[in-house]
Amino acid sequence: MNKPFIVVNFKAYREVEGFSALEIADICEEVSKASGITIIVCPPMAELSYVAKSVTIPVFSQNADPYESGAFTGWVTPSMIKASEASGTLINHAEHKQPTASIARTVELCDIVDITSIVCADTVRSATEIASFHPDMIAVEPPELIGGNVSVTDADPKIVENTVNSVKNVSRFISVLCGAGVKTGTDVKKALELGADGVLLASGVVKSKDPKASLLDLIKYL
Repeated sequence: MNKPFIVVNFKAYREVEGFSALEIADICEEVSKASGITIIVCPPMAELSYVAKSVTIPVFSQNADPYESGAFTGWVTPSMIKASEASGTLINHAEHKQPTASIARTVELCDIVDITSIVCADTVRSATEIASFHPDMIAVEPPELIGGNVSVTDADPKIVENTVNSVKNVSRFISVLCGAGVKTGTDVKKALELGADGVLLASGVVKSKDPKASLLDLIKYL
């Protein structure tokens, strides 16, 4: 996967229930192939394997839990994600938080089974702590801006800048993303200018009346 990264989290919106998840993933794949931009999709858990087997762009789980294979009813293990043919996972999203020790163990298990980890953080401090676990990517998202109409790049550009600097001081190999309110190409451009390696977004694409047009707008300055 090449930088910059556009990560589209489908969440559990009605717009991506059933076959609609693949329809959005197909649009993301079309735009990615035409532009050469890395677009990662995170479909609903119920559609993860189906989507992963149907498209060639990276497909990530929306969550992973800190367990190996075994008697863990209802949990999602990194090895299960790997077996589904997905290539990575979100961890610790603001809507699915995990304790610090669980984050560390989940990242470790992702490394063992060789899938990419994107760990979400809500502050510079938490991002810096998470960096010590050496995930592949860290996405900083102030929770109060998630799902809103004001991008983090406008509302709180310092959190992006400071997270990039703090994480890169721990390891220059960790990619830093930003999210919350990101919806336009201008938002993406500002994120990259602030030092981010990409963005994590959801409703700006998934709930758009024209997802393809929204994606094309997101990458228009890349």
